[in-house]
Amino acid sequence: MSLAESNRHAAMLRNSGFEDSNPLTLQSTEGDIPQGRELSLSWLAGIIMTGLTSVVLMGGALYVSFLGQDTFSTPHDALQVATQTETADFSSSAKTDRLKPVTQTRSEREVIEASIRVNVAGEFRIRNQPFDRIRSTLATSATSLSSNIPEYDPVALLNRTRSRTAALTPDLISTDIYGADVEGEIIVRTTTMPMDVVPASFVTDQSAAAFVRLTLERSYSPFEISALGYAAENNSIIELDNITSNTIVGEAENVTVMPKVTLPEDKILGRSERILTFRTPTPLADALRQNGFTNNMISAVVGAMDNVYPSPTLPAGAHLRILFGPNRTNDTLIPYRTSIYVNDNHAATVALTDTGRYVLGIAPAAIEFPDEDVEEVNVNNLPSIYRSIWETGRKYNLDDETIDRIVSLYAYDLELDARIGVGDSIELLQTAPDAVGKQQLLYVSLSLGGTSREFFRFQSTDGEVDFFDPDGETGKRFLIRRPLEGGGRLRSRFGMRVHPIFGTRKLHTGVDLAAPTGTPIYASGDGVIKRAQWVSGYGKFTEIQHRNGYMTRYAHQTRFAPGISPGVAVQQGQLIGFVGSTGNSTGPHVHFEVRINGTPVDPLRVQLPRSKALSSRDQTTFANTVSQIRDLMNRSAAPIVIASLQ
Repeated sequence: MSLAESNRHAAMLRNSGFEDSNPLTLQSTEGDIPQGRELSLSWLAGIIMTGLTSVVLMGGALYVSFLGQDTFSTPHDALQVATQTETADFSSSAKTDRLKPVTQTRSEREVIEASIRVNVAGEFRIRNQPFDRIRSTLATSATSLSSNIPEYDPVALLNRTRSRTAALTPDLISTDIYGADVEGEIIVRTTTMPMDVVPASFVTDQSAAAFVRLTLERSYSPFEISALGYAAENNSIIELDNITSNTIVGEAENVTVMPKVTLPEDKILGRSERILTFRTPTPLADALRQNGFTNNMISAVVGAMDNVYPSPTLPAGAHLRILFGPNRTNDTLIPYRTSIYVNDNHAATVALTDTGRYVLGIAPAAIEFPDEDVEEVNVNNLPSIYRSIWETGRKYNLDDETIDRIVSLYAYDLELDARIGVGDSIELLQTAPDAVGKQQLLYVSLSLGGTSREFFRFQSTDGEVDFFDPDGETGKRFLIRRPLEGGGRLRSRFGMRVHPIFGTRKLHTGVDLAAPTGTPIYASGDGVIKRAQWVSGYGKFTEIQHRNGYMTRYAHQTRFAPGISPGVAVQQGQLIGFVGSTGNSTGPHVHFEVRINGTPVDPLRVQLPRSKALSSRDQTTFANTVSQIRDLMNRSAAPIVIASLQ
């Protein structure tokens, strides 16, 4: 490069701001602002620390925002100082600042009396016998009352509630409604349909919904629609899920179909408030315990308010106002704030601090107390049917064996891991406590979504006792709907779907229940192994033939249980294999099918036959027992009240 060109390039660099400078140096004067080419390690460290601190603070703010909380402080709105008087009216439909729905709750436990006939030394005598009656809405949130209940496992539930024997006692209206439970034969009722008779035109909500879905997807066929109705053979029909017509033609018009909204499994619990009114004097500790306070919480709350509310009893007409919030360590709600009102005047408030202590707090915003108990419902807090029954049962001090028995009555009819609805309720009738406090369950009624299912305890002429529905059938089905340990997680339902591997659209003839590899699989019912082998895309496959044309299938197993081979008889709940991912499978699960006379049906919805029905000679006596119990459930309570459970 020539000298002239070098000078020209140097001039261009100077015009662009370039200048010759000393090299970078770390020799800046300590404490002074770095000058020129000097660098300060302390300034550099300060800038880095400032950046890291900002990232942490912003991350914490975003974390709290996405959790839906106002602050890291647990009792934020419980302890804040009220700046103005606010009144919320629960008794009217006027709009308030309460955004969550509020529902009335029912909570009654009463003593009722009936005259019974008792055989004493060969002589019949009449005497009054008390009974324990409970009417309550199901718990809409889970507290510490149900924190240690058994995990929902349909097969384990069956084993825990198998037949037991018990000595009879005369302390009842009659011995018809008392005893232990047994299993019996299967009875399937069939109706002959003459070929010249056309079934009445009748469409259920379920069949209509299925038709709408298939119509909108343009994917229905005569086979798919007929699979929703009857499985027929030899001019006989077996009713499946109360569908009495299976021929639907035409197009669905003016119908909007929206998918069901499902909450994620890792749902975030929210806050809710419960307001209770006590009709009779009630010990404060009992009232707190029945609403999910642990013994430690009760001691802390009572101790904190000792100076302002020293009385151990809530008088008649007192109100208890409890704000619940999520527990940071488990999936239960804990009391954030507890307030007592006497004669509608605030008496004391205790709130939870950030450090986990209960201290005196300022009264919450004033409200107009309703005549009935109310509870603020947060849909994220709604528990499963299974857990709600346990929560409600423990609220009323039912022993675990009785609660387990109640759950088992509905395990074959209901999806117990489904969420309850607002307003769902339960009614119970028990004998009065004996000398050791033991009570016997006589009647239970569970109302879900406006539909009630009743069971009555009854002893048949052969000496066997069990719970029967009003038609004289037991609550047990002869097939388990989810026959694996823990029940599995429902990953694919029965019906039309796009195959997850091949991408084709076809009928999924069963349900897929996901579980870890090696999870035990049990026989859904008594039967005989028809096949236990490798079957094409099903992988390791077991098929069981049951009575009356029923068949169950279990696919994708990792291995068979020892001794499982064709011709072997198995009983309900017997181990037959283990969950795997053999064949055409995207992960460990069991593909479970139920077929009736070769036709696949939805295992979770098909109406299954009962395992026992009363004989005709017992029907008259059973009808009398039903009448007696319903009379007890409808009559006025005795003057004595066991406890005012709220």
